[in-house]
Amino acid sequence: MTETERLMQGLSDAGCSETAIALICSLFERGSYKEMLHQMKKQRSELIDEMHNSQRRVDRMDYLIHAQEKRMN
Repeated sequence: MTETERLMQGLSDAGCSETAIALICSLFERGSYKEMLHQMKKQRSELIDEMHNSQRRVDRMDYLIHAQEKRMN
């Protein structure tokens, strides 16, 4: 497996879109490492935003469960 293939696999495993993977790999292959890292950090930021949104949904569900359990007691 080449370095580019490993990078592609890692980005895919991290949940990056095909568009982001293609862009980052293209930058890697051109040797534009600074821009590649910028794009990777941008993807990381998007993943963190998704995680926070998911956490808010879990918190809301926990609240609803707690409220229902309270009504049943």
